[in-house]
Amino acid sequence: MSAASPTYVIGHKNPDADSICSALAYAAYKELRGETGYVAARCGNTNARIDAILGRFHTPLPLYLSDVAPRVRDVMISEVHSVAENATCAEALEFIDRHGHRLLPVLGTNRKLIGTVTTAQLAHAFLPQIAEPKKMRLVTTCLDSVARTIRGQVLHLGAAPDRVEELFVRIGAMEASSFWQLSQAEGIPASQSIIVVGDRHAIHQKSIELGVRALIVTGNRPVQDDIAAAARAHGVSLILSPYDTATTALLIRTAGRLAPLIDRNFTSINADLRLADIRRRIGASTAAAFLVLADDGSLQGILTKSDVLKPVPTRLVLVDHNELTQAVPGADEVTVTEIIDHHRLGPIATPQPILFINEPVGSTCTIVADLFRRHGLKPTADLAGLMMSGLISDTLLLQSPTSTPKDAETLAWLESHADIKGKALAELIFSSGSVILANPPAKVVRSDFKIYDEEGTKFAVSQVEELGFDNFWAHARDLTAALTALRRDEGLAFACLLVTDINTQNSLMLVKAEPDFIRRISYAHVEKDEIFDLPGVVSRKKQLIPYLTSLLRETKE
Repeated sequence: MSAASPTYVIGHKNPDADSICSALAYAAYKELRGETGYVAARCGNTNARIDAILGRFHTPLPLYLSDVAPRVRDVMISEVHSVAENATCAEALEFIDRHGHRLLPVLGTNRKLIGTVTTAQLAHAFLPQIAEPKKMRLVTTCLDSVARTIRGQVLHLGAAPDRVEELFVRIGAMEASSFWQLSQAEGIPASQSIIVVGDRHAIHQKSIELGVRALIVTGNRPVQDDIAAAARAHGVSLILSPYDTATTALLIRTAGRLAPLIDRNFTSINADLRLADIRRRIGASTAAAFLVLADDGSLQGILTKSDVLKPVPTRLVLVDHNELTQAVPGADEVTVTEIIDHHRLGPIATPQPILFINEPVGSTCTIVADLFRRHGLKPTADLAGLMMSGLISDTLLLQSPTSTPKDAETLAWLESHADIKGKALAELIFSSGSVILANPPAKVVRSDFKIYDEEGTKFAVSQVEELGFDNFWAHARDLTAALTALRRDEGLAFACLLVTDINTQNSLMLVKAEPDFIRRISYAHVEKDEIFDLPGVVSRKKQLIPYLTSLLRETKE
């Protein structure tokens, strides 16, 4: 993971106050400990109660993450080295040699990808062509590119040095008469000839007289004044090469334009594509790499087969849950580094040991606040208030059966650092607005919504807290229809909505299930067949889930 890659501290889907507040508090705890890069996040929408808490303690909402599944952009090579369409083979080879690429993108204007060149294509271009030796001399380029490629010293350039043309490389390694007899036999015009030669004055003189396109003198050998003057007079380009004759001739061939070698049938993908999807595709492909393009066709990166095997940089700290069914989508495809929770253990496996704090207390904020206290860290008044809010919300101000003496002790410690007392904060939280009145029914039944898999049965329980049941009864029919749709859409055996009255510490439960399951529920019916009275039941975790699990177990017997 790069130093810039954050670790997200994130709660469960459909977050409640404890989930949001514990994520904010744990990220702050990490920062106070000197551990950088931790960012509080959420994977669901806020509600009136959470908004009231964050507003009271001057804290913005955590970052929203709808999905952390690894994408192409997470592992692709972003710093892409590329060449322009008018580049030479030498420039392409230099990039490949310097950066170790097997594939080189070729770009047009505005970084638009027009094709690719591979090392294999370049190597094939310079293989000796025994059957056609004349082609072994051919190079399509301009004299400017030739001079630049051989790092030559230009003594004189003839007309149109930037004109791309077909030129033939000849080495003047014999007597002048023999040299030109061979040249005429091959049918190479002087005007298309590049003569590469050392300090052979006769060859220099004869080449200029015949009007060759360029004379290249190798080894930085000095050129006599009469040769330089004759070159200017005849319009012959005269260049000094620092290399020996053989090396110079080879380098001139690499000065050929890249355009004829460009493969314009390339494979492209989008940076937002999930890695899980691209792995199957890239595994079956013979392409050396996939080019990552933006919607406008500009190049964003390169993805090779080895890139998809890289560790994904996304890291998570899970708070207030430990089951992947409740986690942000994609959590099973990234690295979970820590879990801070107060719920039962679910089926989760990690490839390496992690920090896992799981305590039987009433809220995750209780655990985080205890970490502050144990390490001698003093929270700000606002931060203490946030942790108080999560604790009070999850324990109903210590009235829930999930509350423990540690919750009460921790609340007292937080009160000593905050600018508000627990009772006053509870009044603010629980009077901050009705979830039922503030949201459409479909959103209400997904408020603080969790899916469970017990005894081979998949079901869901949602919970809302209200001041009395009046709002529930006024919207019971619409909530029933919404719960029916939720059960269908999620493919659940049954779905429940637990509506808890903060004042009386009692609940009503709306259930959508098969008739046989509903008949097994032992609580009293209230007016309607699918609504039950649950006196004294306020905890989904400690009271309702164990009861529902026991019903499922009975159906299996």
